[in-house]
Amino acid sequence: MTKVAHKTVDAKIFKYSGWIEDISPSNLKKDFHEILVQSHFMILSFSEHFFEKEGYSCVWLLAESHLALHTFPNKNKCYMELSSCNNEKMKEFRKLLLIHNEIKLVQEEESASFI
Repeated sequence: MTKVAHKTVDAKIFKYSGWIEDISPSNLKKDFHEILVQSHFMILSFSEHFFEKEGYSCVWLLAESHLALHTFPNKNKCYMELSSCNNEKMKEFRKLLLIHNEIKLVQEEESASFI
């Protein structure tokens, strides 16, 4: 189990989501893991599920929240959503995603939620 130092932060969650033109589980897993590491997110765990007929979902549990991917093979698209309490790391993730040679982002959205 990864040991994580406690840090008190404001109750804010920053979300970044979008649609990607890739549904290959091996590509998605490799490319997004690489971007998370380069963005300095602390990965606590990873879980994935392969659906019986087709489709794939996975999630990285992060010290800063999570990243989830869900494929829609009938549309040849993957939905990606990153939630993070660290806006700087999220911005770095977005920057790296946009310049990544293997990932074609076709739509994106950013938002924030706080109390």
